[in-house]
Amino acid sequence: MQTSYPKNKIKILLLENINQEAVQLFRERGYTDIQHLKAALSEEELIAAIQQVHILGIRSKTQVTPKVLQQAERLLSIGCFCIGTNQVAISDARRKGVAVFNAPYSNTRSVAELVIGAIIMLFRKAIDRNKQAHQGVWMKASDHCHEVRGKTLGIIGYGNIGSQVSVLAEAIGMKVIYYDIQKKLPLGNARVAASIKSLMEESDVVSLHVPATSQTHHLINETTLSYCRPNTLLINYARGEVVDMDAIKKALEKGRLSGVAIDVFPVEPQANGDVFTCPLQGMDNVLLTPHIGGSTEEAQAGIGIDVSTKIIDFIESGTSFGSHTIPALELAPIEKAHRILHIHQNIPGVLSEINTHLSNNGINILAQYLKTNEDTGYVVLDIGTTIAASAYEILKQVKGTIKVRMLY
Repeated sequence: MQTSYPKNKIKILLLENINQEAVQLFRERGYTDIQHLKAALSEEELIAAIQQVHILGIRSKTQVTPKVLQQAERLLSIGCFCIGTNQVAISDARRKGVAVFNAPYSNTRSVAELVIGAIIMLFRKAIDRNKQAHQGVWMKASDHCHEVRGKTLGIIGYGNIGSQVSVLAEAIGMKVIYYDIQKKLPLGNARVAASIKSLMEESDVVSLHVPATSQTHHLINETTLSYCRPNTLLINYARGEVVDMDAIKKALEKGRLSGVAIDVFPVEPQANGDVFTCPLQGMDNVLLTPHIGGSTEEAQAGIGIDVSTKIIDFIESGTSFGSHTIPALELAPIEKAHRILHIHQNIPGVLSEINTHLSNNGINILAQYLKTNEDTGYVVLDIGTTIAASAYEILKQVKGTIKVRMLY
């Protein structure tokens, strides 16, 4: 698709070693001004770098703060090449008309497989046996080592990853119960728990798959851990903020928990090789991994293709499907027409004013699409080919306008 603004002038900044599949896809579609960095940038560094950037790609460490967005006058889209978007000031991005995309499904299998592996390792105490073998100690024993078959897995958060863990767990003979604040249909033979308390009372192992929100902050604490039967296992491959690490340490010391696997932490180092500390370091039957749940080549390639495709579709056709900030529209191109995108505040009368101004200036609308969310409206206009430039200028004057873009 030939856009009005030349693709070779669209500046793309990709941080945190985003997979080369994304870089390759951008290049194949005609985008050549691509800066690809391995590391994250601090707020100050990003403010300095983003002023001329049209497309920003990040993973989980780069923080796109309100201060960063204030300086991002040319920014059209942010791609979060990961599951979440909590590292972006979403409300500020929405107010600036910046489309934010992510990949909520692409690393589901990678995380789910690692969870199952951790469950098996914890039940067999393989973490301790591995450490002893490396220290030259031969410790072949079956005491307190168990098969996973027949054990009950309690899943808190039955979304994309939680439900995939459920399927894999049943395949190896586990019983599955789950709890979610939203009503979710069970897969296989999984059944719903009435509460977190009842789930933890019944489970041999509890696995967390919830987002980081005010509701889930320290969801696992001294009170919820007191519901566990003795020697329960705990898995957190969700978000670091959802567990109280000190409470987990106490539960391990008292035998309430007999093993823990943690892949996410409240505070994580910014780069490989940085010092990492955690209250659970050195404890028996504790598996600590450096946020690698989705870090497989397959997952990163899938994420690279998924997010870059969404961004390209938005840049070239105005399609906003999957955006967290722009109302979702999926559009087909119209021949012999110009397409203009109008992002505005969701206030009464905007669409009427758009139509009135265009009509009064003799501009024919061939097709029009409108979608709104709680505070943003998105209008896509396909208009005749003769006076598109004047239409663009007229739309910039409409009340509540956030951003207008002549697409082609």
